[in-house]
Parts: sequence; C-alpha cells; structure tokens
Amino acid sequence: MAAIQQGLPLMAMTSDRQADRVVPPSGASAWLTSFTAGAMTFLAVFALALSLASGRLATRWAEALDHTATIRISAPADQLPLQTKAVLEVLKTTPGIAAARAETPEEQRKLLEPWFGPDLPLDDLPLPQLIEVTEGLDGYDAEGLKQRLSAEAPGAVLDDHTRWRRPMAEAAQRLRLLGYLSIALIGAAMAAMITLAANAALSANAQVIKVLRLVGARDSYIARAFVRRFTLRAVTGSLIGAILGTIGVALLPAQDVAGGFLTGLGFTGFGWLLPLALPVLAAFVAFAATRTAAFRTLRRLT
Repeated sequence: MAAIQQGLPLMAMTSDRQADRVVPPSGASAWLTSFTAGAMTFLAVFALALSLASGRLATRWAEALDHTATIRISAPADQLPLQTKAVLEVLKTTPGIAAARAETPEEQRKLLEPWFGPDLPLDDLPLPQLIEVTEGLDGYDAEGLKQRLSAEAPGAVLDDHTRWRRPMAEAAQRLRLLGYLSIALIGAAMAAMITLAANAALSANAQVIKVLRLVGARDSYIARAFVRRFTLRAVTGSLIGAILGTIGVALLPAQDVAGGFLTGLGFTGFGWLLPLALPVLAAFVAFAATRTAAFRTLRRLT
C-alpha cells in the first residue's frame, strides 16, 4: 500500500499544495522542464504517427499484391501470340485460378510511363507480354503451374509477388519498430532533462532545505513538493506539445497531393486521440525522474 501511495503521479499532483513554497515558482528549471516535455512530446507524436502509418501501409501493399500474380512471356514476335494463347488455356484449366487476362499495349504503356515518359515508342521495343492472374480463395499450386507453363510456353515466367510482399512487410515492421524505439529514446531524453532540472532546483535551494529540516520537515515532504511542481510543469508542456504535434500531422499533405510518398502518414479514426495519452506518459516519466532525483539529492545534502 505504501508503494502505491508513493508511486502515483496523480496523487503527487494533488498532495499538499503548501509544500510548493519550497520550490522556486520560476527560473531556468521551470521553463526548461516545460520546454523539454513539450518538444519531446511534439517529436513523439510524429514517431507515433510513423509507427501506425507503417503498419497501415504494409497492410495496404500486401492487400494490393495478395491473391494476384503476373506471368511474363518473352518470345519472338511471331511466337508471342501463340504462347500467350497457350498460357491462357493453361490458366483456364488450373484449379485455384479465378481469372486471367492479357494486358493490352496501352496498359503496358501506362505501367512504363512513370519511368520512361508518355512518348515511349513501344513498337520499337521487344516488350514481353504480361498476363494478369487473379488467385481464387483456395489458392493454386504455384510449382505445378510453373511446370505446366515451361512445357506449354517455354518463354512464360510466373511471378507470384512473393519476392515483393516479403521485403515490404519486413520494411514496414522495421519502420514500426523504429517508431517505437524513437518514442522510448524520447522518453529517456525527457527523463534525463527533467532530472537535471530537478537537481538544479534542489541544489539552488540547499539552504532552504536545511532550514526546513531544522524546523522538522521530513525529506518525503520536501521531495513531494518538487515532484508535484515538476510533474505539473511536464504535463503542461507535454500537453501543448501533443496539441501542436497533432496539428502538424493533420497539416501534412494528403495522399493525392503527396503523390503517394507520404501515403497514410497520420492518424485515422480514434487514432487521433492517441497523442493525448503522451502527456499521461510524460507525467509518469516526470514523476519517476523527479522523485528519484529528489531523494538522491536530499541524501547528498544530509
């Protein structure tokens, strides 16, 4: 029970307000604590947005490539129509294939426009024929299909998009991990700065602390005053940083404006309320850091 009473930041903030008189109401420690909490929370909002967006992006990419495959046919111009027809016939009789169609030259031109521009002379280039394959719910035997294609159309190559999905999923997972790691480092930096500010305030009031001890004040009373004041400062600064960070995320370019580069970077639905949890975390960080620094410094001043 004693550990619970000493370990809750909310109880520290609602404790004896008269104890605040032992803490200087202004000075470097005041603005340093609020500024550090605000700046770190501002950065944490973007790290949180990056973590959530990477997960959504990986899901969107996986859904776009899932249940689809592509067959590329590379053959001389006189054999290309025959092999294309043979591949389509094989796909019609393959269990697990829901649909298949050969892409038109116009569709292939659109696929190449982002890299080569709209004036690409397709007639002068030996482009392969692409066949878009849609997988059924039960799936199909990829190895068996490859063997049938090699027998019916030697120039056909099956690409089931596995080599595309796996790297994207791994990259998204690393981005998500990087975001969470950034939040942890931001919290550690916040704790370090608040500890320095609390130590500075305690050292600056060493004579006041000695007088308080002479009149009977306990170290728990003095520490509680510093914990309450610095926790309130951290929460105030963190709340401002969370609001500004959320506004910054909301002002990022939309998907159509960003051209896909910042696709999904932001919050969705109730996710916009998640930044409000950061000031609560800042309160716990400030409480733990200040309480540890206060008792350490008080022991040193004994």
